Amino acid sequence: MGTFSIGCLLQSQQDRTRSVSVAEVMVDTGSELTWISAETLESIGVVPERRNQRFVMANGQISRSISFAIIRVGENLTTDEVVFAEGSDMQLLGARPLEGLNLRVDSHSKKLVAAGPLVAAGNRRHL
Repeated sequence: MGTFSIGCLLQSQQDRTRSVSVAEVMVDTGSELTWISAETLESIGVVPERRNQRFVMANGQISRSISFAIIRVGENLTTDEVVFAEGSDMQLLGARPLEGLNLRVDSHSKKLVAAGPLVAAGNRRHL
């Protein structure tokens, strides 16, 4: 697929007036969650809801804190868990928020595009 980065806006769920633009997050469909630097999350008042969440990395296991934030990419938004990235951790936009944003990866153009209509339950007739 190759890699590419995008910009996004993060907002506090508790106070939507508190937001921060993140110029570059790598789109990573191999990561379930979004990883944003702890300093960035704390700057908008996002505090850990769960500590010591274990993650399996290529070089072993690590633990990080997790909370919730609103993630905006262009006109699309979702709310999801975010990981408090530390030290040399990369900032990533994971697969789960991509679903919530209703965006998919166009690997040829290296950009995110609309995923199309959402699937809803079919209309059932009662007999």
